[in-house]
Amino acid sequence: MNAPAMRGSRQPAVMPRTTESQQTFRSLSRHRRTKLARAAHTTLVKADQWSRGDSTPSELAAALEGALRALQAKGAKKAHAEK
Repeated sequence: MNAPAMRGSRQPAVMPRTTESQQTFRSLSRHRRTKLARAAHTTLVKADQWSRGDSTPSELAAALEGALRALQAKGAKKAHAEK
């Protein structure tokens, strides 16, 4: 009664590597992620796929990173104005 070996038991799991901007995007609220996805001319589903490290077109990744940089710059500008 030899049970077959579990499929994939000899290889480590493939873990996607996410960038700092992808991790930052995932930490935002759903509302803010929706606004950034709309600014990048895409859907929230595709933006969330990008943030998980799934394969997405490079144009989409560049647009989302640009929208995230704009949000961070706006936050820094707002914090500087309050001082």
